[in-house]
Formats: sequence, C-alpha cells, structure tokens
Amino acid sequence: LFLTGMMDDRTIQKYEKEAKDKNRESWYMAYIMDTNEEERAKGKTVEVGRAHFSTEKKRYTVLDAPGHKNYVPNMIHGASQADVGILVIAARIGEFETGFERGGQTREHAQLAKTLGVTKLIIAVNKMDDPSVHWDKKRFDEIIAKTTPFLKSCGYNPKTDISFVPVSALQGTNIRDKLSAEVCEWYEGQSLFQTLDSLPPADRNSNAPFRMPIIDKYKDGGTVVMGKSEAGLIRVGQGLCVMPNKSKVKVTTIWQDEAEVVAARPGENLRIRLSGVDEEQVLPGFVLCSRKSLVPVVNHFEAQLVILELLEHKSIFSAGYSAVLHIHSIVEECEVTKIVAVIDPKTKEKKKAKFATSGSMIICRVSVRQAVCLEKFGDYPQLGRFTLRDEGRTIAIGKVVKLPSPKES
Repeated sequence: LFLTGMMDDRTIQKYEKEAKDKNRESWYMAYIMDTNEEERAKGKTVEVGRAHFSTEKKRYTVLDAPGHKNYVPNMIHGASQADVGILVIAARIGEFETGFERGGQTREHAQLAKTLGVTKLIIAVNKMDDPSVHWDKKRFDEIIAKTTPFLKSCGYNPKTDISFVPVSALQGTNIRDKLSAEVCEWYEGQSLFQTLDSLPPADRNSNAPFRMPIIDKYKDGGTVVMGKSEAGLIRVGQGLCVMPNKSKVKVTTIWQDEAEVVAARPGENLRIRLSGVDEEQVLPGFVLCSRKSLVPVVNHFEAQLVILELLEHKSIFSAGYSAVLHIHSIVEECEVTKIVAVIDPKTKEKKKAKFATSGSMIICRVSVRQAVCLEKFGDYPQLGRFTLRDEGRTIAIGKVVKLPSPKES
C-alpha cells in the first residue's frame, strides 16, 4: 500500500512513532492494516483488514487475514472472498521450520486456501535479508523443496498454480521493483507486483443468475450489505431477493472499493445499499440473489468429503459426528447423519461403510441446525465448497454434490 502511494508519509511517520512508543519499532507497517488496539498491542492480526491498490495493469482488493491459530475462523472469512493467495513464509532460520513443520499454521492455511477457492498461490519468501539468510539461494531452494510436495497434496499444480518470490517486505525489496543483481545476483524472476499482474483473471459467469453471500451489513441511509459477487451482473435499480427470508429488495447504490458505480461484474468486492429491508432482518451468511432464480435453502445435503486428520480422542468419523461447518460466510453447527460410501482414491470405486478414518474420501449426508443458503459445487463453486472444524482444528474439506428436492427441504 505504501509503495503504490495509498499511504502518505505523514501517516507512516505517525505509525512509526506509535510503534516506537510501544517498543515495537519494526511493527509500524503492520499498523496500516491492524487498526484496533488489541491487534497493535498483541502484534497479531485478529480481524480481516481490507484495502485496495492499483498497479499499472490491474486493480486489487487486499484482504489481510490473520495467521494465528486462534483466529482461523476469521482467516476462513477472508480467504473465502479471495481469488489469489499470498502465503507469507519467513526465511529466517528456525522461523520457517516452526511455521511449517511443528504443527504450525502454514500447512493449515495452504489447505484452507485451496478449499475456499483460492486457485493461485504466491509464496512470498520473506525476511530474505535477515542475517541468518543473507539472500542465500540454498535457503530459498530448501523452502521450495520442503513446501512444494505439501502444496501439491493440497491440490495445487506446482507448474501452473504456484509462484515463489523472495522478498524483504519491511525494506520493500522485490515488492514493486524487480530485485537488482547487486542485492541478489542469482534471482532472475519477477517482483511480487509483476507476478500478480501476470496471473490470468478468474473465470466467472456473467450470464448466470446473480449470487452474493453477505459478509457484513450496516445502516447508512438504508441497509448496506457487503460481500463478493460470485456470479451474474448487478446494476442500480435492479430488483433482487435476500435469502433465506425471501425479502424483496431494490438496489439503490453500488460501491466498488470506494468508488460509486452503476453496475458491477462478478468477482468484485461490493457494498450495496438496498431498499425494502431493515438492517435487523439481514445477517451475515444470508445471500443476495436473483428473484427469478432463488438460492436453495436447506437443512441437510449430501457432500463429498476428504477427511484430513481427526482428533486423537475422536478418531472415528461416523453418523452422529458433530462439527462446525464453514461455507462461504456461514458458520453453523452440523452433524453427519449417514456415511453413504467410502471412495477408493485410486479407482474412485464407491464401497458401503459405516465409518471412516483420517485420510479417507467419502460421500456423506450432513444436517445443520438452522436452514442455510448453499448451492451444488458444480453450479456455483464458491457457494458449494466447505470445511469442517472441530475443537479449533480443520478436520475435513468437502463440496456439496446433492441437494434435497424442494419438498424434502
């Protein structure tokens, strides 16, 4: 943000002074996105920060997601709105190992990013200027060698989906401008911004009925809802519906980043002012959709699930297993009601089973306590992919494959 001129020198100087007063001189850049006192005092991102910047080629919305394991639900909330992930890995000796090998958060974040629809991943290998690293090619290659097999197991193609970029974020080295040979003679690749600009835009269906999961709302001359449009076009004056309560609404104003616009394409982070509904009637997890094609509202569904790693004291996954469901902006308690089949990962053959264990791929039925808005993965991927978490750990990732008929739900 600083390198693209989105932050002025006076503000940065103010943050430097604040950080120095707290004896945290190197934290001042974090204050741009970590705006509340809890985050600044702890030095940890808690909520998802939002900002935007532009390069010569593209316009970007930045979602600063927390890295600490206590705030993974907030990270899921942010990553579910993203197209591209920048996974920041520290190159400092010992720090990378802690994050990646010893039950650190690097693994869970990469796994969640793929599940939540982040199709392209840039690995920013940070702190390359640290005295323990000194832009050492061996260290950079070691991090690539250790992370690539795991990222491949998450579903990323190392050749087309992953880019590794060595950076020093605090110094701004290799962020906007390409790394000079004087600093690092062996790296001939692109800078972080160049890597972002070279990625193809996400493919979204403009002709599909409109869908936007609501992540937040507030009152300002009407009800304003926030979210990312996942499909279809939206324009001022359009009549839409808020599900699941079927409130008919009219679009009066659309903001894209900070700019007011008359229409928006899918894939944009939007704020939309609506008439026809009170702010109290709208909750995060509701979906703004086309009146002609309402989003399904269900209390049970069938899913294909990959079980990652179950808890030590709950090592059997069977009917009756309860967990927390995270799907688009919804967080809801759920229960597995039936294991339909276990899928052989090699032959894809389905076999009947009553239970499953860690590493299994299964088809199962899931019920939720309160009816939720979701879609089949094949129709709207962002509204049909989910994670299951239990006691603060991600235990499974899945996709909705079958919905009940209107009569059943």
